[in-house]
Amino acid sequence: MEDGYTTFGEYVVHREVLDESRLETVAQKGTWSTKPTVSERMKDMLRCSVSQVKNVILTWIPILSWLPKYPFRENIISDLMSGCSVGIMHLPQGMAYALLASLRPVLGLYSSLYPVLVYCIFGTSRHISIGTFAVISIMVGSVTERLAPDSNFILNGTNGSEIVNLTARDSYRVQVACSLTVLSGIFQVLLGLVKFGFMVTYLSEPLIRGYTTASACHVCISQLKYLFGVKPARFVGPFALVYTLVEICRLLPQTKIPELVVSLVALAVLIIVKEVNDCYRQKIPLPIPIELIVIITATVITYFCGLNTDYSVDVVGEIPTGFKPPRAPDTTLFSQLIGDAFAVAIVGYAINISLGKTFAIKHGYKVNSNQELVSLGLCNTIGGFFRCYAVTSSMSRSLVQESTGGKTQVAGMISSVIVLIAVLKIGSLFEDLPKAVLSTIVFVNLKGMFKQFMDMPMLWKTNKVDLLVWLVTFISTILLNLDLGLAVSIGFSMLTIIFKTQLPRYSILGNVPGTELYLDIDAYKEAKEIPGIKIFHSSATINFTNAEMYVESLQEKSGIDIGKLQTEKKKQEAKQRREQEKQKKREKDEAKKNDNQNGVVLSTPDTDSDISGKGQINWGYHSNRVTSDSDSDSYEVFTVDSNQGEGGKKSSCRSGTHSIILDVSVTSSMDTVAVKTLKNIFSDFGDVGVTIYLAGCQACVVEQMERANFFSESVPKSCLFVSVHDAVLHIFKKLGQEDNDFDVSCVTQM
Repeated sequence: MEDGYTTFGEYVVHREVLDESRLETVAQKGTWSTKPTVSERMKDMLRCSVSQVKNVILTWIPILSWLPKYPFRENIISDLMSGCSVGIMHLPQGMAYALLASLRPVLGLYSSLYPVLVYCIFGTSRHISIGTFAVISIMVGSVTERLAPDSNFILNGTNGSEIVNLTARDSYRVQVACSLTVLSGIFQVLLGLVKFGFMVTYLSEPLIRGYTTASACHVCISQLKYLFGVKPARFVGPFALVYTLVEICRLLPQTKIPELVVSLVALAVLIIVKEVNDCYRQKIPLPIPIELIVIITATVITYFCGLNTDYSVDVVGEIPTGFKPPRAPDTTLFSQLIGDAFAVAIVGYAINISLGKTFAIKHGYKVNSNQELVSLGLCNTIGGFFRCYAVTSSMSRSLVQESTGGKTQVAGMISSVIVLIAVLKIGSLFEDLPKAVLSTIVFVNLKGMFKQFMDMPMLWKTNKVDLLVWLVTFISTILLNLDLGLAVSIGFSMLTIIFKTQLPRYSILGNVPGTELYLDIDAYKEAKEIPGIKIFHSSATINFTNAEMYVESLQEKSGIDIGKLQTEKKKQEAKQRREQEKQKKREKDEAKKNDNQNGVVLSTPDTDSDISGKGQINWGYHSNRVTSDSDSDSYEVFTVDSNQGEGGKKSSCRSGTHSIILDVSVTSSMDTVAVKTLKNIFSDFGDVGVTIYLAGCQACVVEQMERANFFSESVPKSCLFVSVHDAVLHIFKKLGQEDNDFDVSCVTQM
């Protein structure tokens, strides 16, 4: 076997034609296994050494590996600036997103403190900012409002009026939110421990982007009541978003003008300054903390102008300073929260790992998906005991942390210090902050998600199936709410994968003259079909879902209808048997007639003795042209030279096809149905005189076929070839057509 390069862009290969048997000899295929046995793996797991313990500790607690090596002089300034910027963002976003979760704003500050510290210890990403996020907040809010609606806390007021016991309602909602957070964290930790981090691959990017876009619409609709100062009725279940929007439109005549003015002014200032930050982000070292400036200004104006007392502008209210002791979640609620907790766990992890991998690729480090699942689970589990609700990474804060020079999670620690100071000392100063201002902060931060609507024209041009996934995810999430919408979108995404495997592209390959290339004859003009040889290619792995379609497409593309040929063959055999019986009857009658005339029994030689001694004749192979006597249209069977089939069989196909090569190079696995299907193909096509070959089998596929007892005397390993070209050359050599007119040579020059 020789390889030689002649000139640049050209190569010439001289080697023998290799089938599977010869390949095992030439390449010296081994029977050993490089994988450790189960007992060896168990011994390795149970073996305890200093190095193994150290590796386990450093894997589960990543801060121990990077903090001792922290380059203080190089990174501390950039991490300090980044941490201050992110910490300033945590304050307004934490309070604003807490409203989305139908919780008191101080819980948003708690959620911006404890989970951030936990992630600094256990997380592997250097740039993402853990904390409150709009999508997760609205998911938590849908649960708290469902299990703790205002109607459950109605008190009888004076003059027969009804008032809501806000203290009892908020306290119970905190219990629901904390229980949901702990349960979702437990799910995440357990999934991480069993190395289930790969599950996020089933949430495709179109699905995630469509889901977050729909979630942004939920967030937007939920905040309209604060902007207009109205109090719509609460709706649950499918179409709740539509009903809520209709209700808000119905209440628009009751809009509170002071709150609307506050909202519009704050919204205008936020949009303008954020656009300035985007336009001049390369020139200014730190973005203008406009959110913090707006909430400080709005609080001061509300306090001194009496907007709350004189104009009934709804404000945040009491914000307690200091921390409360940890409290265990209410486990009796777990049975009502299982589905919601799992949805929060999956969505939170999907957002977290997608952002983490984005920054890791950009800055050249690795993110451990399983450890990220564990770290996020610990953030939620530990945070749930300290009155935090579910968290994940925030796109806006992560971008600020990365763009302002953050190098490690030391920036996260510094941002936690900023939040800590706010909770201990200055939190109570924001008690007069209008809720409408917090709503405008939420609105402005949805800009990035609403930009995802631009995915639709891009997906229309690139991949319409992905566009369909995006649209189904968006529409189902809008109409069926966040939990059912996620389930429907995942199910639909799985269906697209199933349909792709069941609807692969089947094609007949042709040879590009002068090369060993075999391409789709429908896609390439220069690809010419080899006379008498059909090369069949499937774009998908053969398995139980598409095995029947594979056989049907093979018959259609090759022009060989096995069922019809076998039916015709049976008719010919039946006709031959009837002719034989008639011939024998005539011979017996003649013998009796001669016996009566001469009184002597004459021994008449059996005219078909040579044939009958060998069994029944398959007249489909016996004559050069036979016409069926059936009532249907006449069916003509042609034969080719007797050397064209294995074991001297003749091909009985109208198309003149004597050999079929199945290109299985894309098949990565072979189940029992696929093996049985291939066996039937060899058997059925062999019955009509067509020889089947396999080309491009991967080693793992060959091993699976061996375990399934695929190979036998009728299907030897010599029918497997390393490439389509090897199979074609073998057929030509076998037929004695090495000097054929078709330009397929044993030496390839390119």
